[in-house]
Amino acid sequence: QVQLVESGGGLVQPGGSLRLTCAASGRIFSINFMGWYRQSPGKERELVAGITSGDLTNYADSVLGRFTISSDNAKKTVYLQMNSLKPEDTAVYYCYANGVHLVTMSRNDFWGQGTQVTVSS
Repeated sequence: QVQLVESGGGLVQPGGSLRLTCAASGRIFSINFMGWYRQSPGKERELVAGITSGDLTNYADSVLGRFTISSDNAKKTVYLQMNSLKPEDTAVYYCYANGVHLVTMSRNDFWGQGTQVTVSS
């Protein structure tokens, strides 16, 4: 199986920073895209930031200039540096990867279990 393990969530005051980390492991042959989604109560899950294996990035307008996504392809790990956090950034953040399964050699979507980020004073 393939696992995406997230870490780095928590409680932070407005204006503070957090860094999320997601590491992929298991039967994954290659990854062509990794990203972070978030979902808050009553809202749909939305893409926050994504990065391709060629280091092309995209961001939601709401986080542009505050969040930075990066990756270590060799470690199959993606990071999300979140600065100037706002209460509206409060959500469960999910790691996502699109890659090729080692055994089936088919392209699949993989999800982490989610990590809570709470921005509050």
